[in-house]
Amino acid sequence: MSLLPFFNENLIEAGCDEAGRGCLSGPVVAAAVILPKDYENKLLNDSKKISEKNRFRLKEMIENDAVAWEVAFVDHKKIDEINILNASFLAMNIAVDKLKITPELLLIDGNRFKSNGIPYQCVIKGDGKYMSIAAASILAKTYRDLFMDKIDSEYPIYKWSKNKGYPTKEHCDAIEKNGYSNYHRKSFVVKSLYQTKMEL
Repeated sequence: MSLLPFFNENLIEAGCDEAGRGCLSGPVVAAAVILPKDYENKLLNDSKKISEKNRFRLKEMIENDAVAWEVAFVDHKKIDEINILNASFLAMNIAVDKLKITPELLLIDGNRFKSNGIPYQCVIKGDGKYMSIAAASILAKTYRDLFMDKIDSEYPIYKWSKNKGYPTKEHCDAIEKNGYSNYHRKSFVVKSLYQTKMEL
């Protein structure tokens, strides 16, 4: 199925998505993207369905082609303070507020959202349905991956350049052996470790 260019062609729409919600470490990163109404890009798709090489190719294309785009980070400390769901909403709202053009409608990937006042439409698996959400998923994913690659050099034992902070067995084993880093989300690492062990 080809991606749809817009939900309502009469409104300025911004697609919004986040990356890193299910991670044990690092920030949650959100992006907001306003694309031209007639935008075409055959490579564009849900970031999870695209190779890393093509995601970074698309990152440059989106940054060059978008009418407006922004990325926002909410760190692990704030995630521990307000929980990951609210942190995801916060990151998306920050990204939207930073846009140089104020959108009239937000297309949100997922089934829930808390807006700062702009009307929104939640779309389940929206990153595989609408171009602007797919573009936001690409930016959120690539910017977060770059951040995790950067902090991997501080704590190479956790292999973040490989797992990006997700709860792989290798990552969980490293936490059990070495404890938390300064980037771990302490609020749900213990729960995730228990669940991972139960699933293995």
